[in-house]
Amino acid sequence: MKRSALTTLLHNYHPTAPEEIIFKESMLQFMAAHEDCFERTLEIGHFTASCWLLNKDGDKALLLHHAKLDRWFQLGGHCDGDSDVLAVAIKEAQEESGIMGISPVSEEIFDIDIHPIPENKRDKAHDHYDVRFLLQVTSDEDIVSNRESKELRWIGKNRSELPTDNPSVVRMFQKWENRK
Repeated sequence: MKRSALTTLLHNYHPTAPEEIIFKESMLQFMAAHEDCFERTLEIGHFTASCWLLNKDGDKALLLHHAKLDRWFQLGGHCDGDSDVLAVAIKEAQEESGIMGISPVSEEIFDIDIHPIPENKRDKAHDHYDVRFLLQVTSDEDIVSNRESKELRWIGKNRSELPTDNPSVVRMFQKWENRK
């Protein structure tokens, strides 16, 4: 997937949440202004890819308690130069869940978000331009934690199971909850 493919994905994505409408325009502008927007070396920010990962039956979603940030998030990570955000989302889901059998429910964007990352030992404060996909486990593999997480947890469509009130995670939960 080339930059133009992400541009097309973004143009074809029609968010209804007011914040996502703003994120979409900001992402298109950011990509146009920065040739290196997929590289972690772009200190002001860069694209990341993540997912709302469903189990094989589609009735549970997997969340990760991030070790460094000590908060619950969807699975995902840095593009590291790869503009194929769907492939990055799948790779990150595989690495963070230990499950190799993962496929897209759709190749269209599920959600987008721009969020600040605080300064840390390695990096200055910067923004993540996160493109998210709806993925699903296609195998009978069990989850396996890695060093990036304190915990991995399957949650059902009961809002009380969601271990965070992070607005972007709640927005994805609601999209999943309202899917037919």
